[in-house]
Amino acid sequence: MGRGKIEIKRIENTSNRQVTYSKRKNGIIKKAKEITVLCDANVSLVISGSSGKMYEYCSPKTNLIDMLDRYQRLSGNKLWDAKHDDLQSEIDKIKKENETMQIELRHLRGEDITSLSIEELIAYEDALENGLTNIRDKKDEIPKLMRKHEQALEEENKQLMYLVQQTEMTSIGDYQGQQPFSFRVQPMQPNLQDRI
Repeated sequence: MGRGKIEIKRIENTSNRQVTYSKRKNGIIKKAKEITVLCDANVSLVISGSSGKMYEYCSPKTNLIDMLDRYQRLSGNKLWDAKHDDLQSEIDKIKKENETMQIELRHLRGEDITSLSIEELIAYEDALENGLTNIRDKKDEIPKLMRKHEQALEEENKQLMYLVQQTEMTSIGDYQGQQPFSFRVQPMQPNLQDRI
């Protein structure tokens, strides 16, 4: 007995819809792998479910970006708008700036300086001297900050000591105003003189 035809419409039952999605997703990925092997075709497949989870398959000989670029080139459909082109040029610009900064950092460390002109060497020397001056100033500032901090802690310590002394004086004064306790001591041994 063969399978009956089903009407192609949205499955209302959530659990049935999820089971069907999972089975058909696995089936279509299997078919994409088969066509890749059997026909030596480049295949890319992207599936996005209602949960937002993405599944993709790409032939081993290619990747998704190459496939999308090829699709755009052959079909004439523009997948990326001008905003994305601007982002790519911005990324390229930042990469160049990063490379330039890496070179400058190596020069500041004293590496790869043989290709520099005398003017560039003088500029790096000035930059290093300015940096060294700033570092020395900051280093000299640290003991001053430490002394200020130490003075603040000493002042706080004096205040706490004063509060402790005031508390002790108050508690001693409380005891002095009370009547002394009187105790009657019971002898442990009987007084033998009383018997005589």
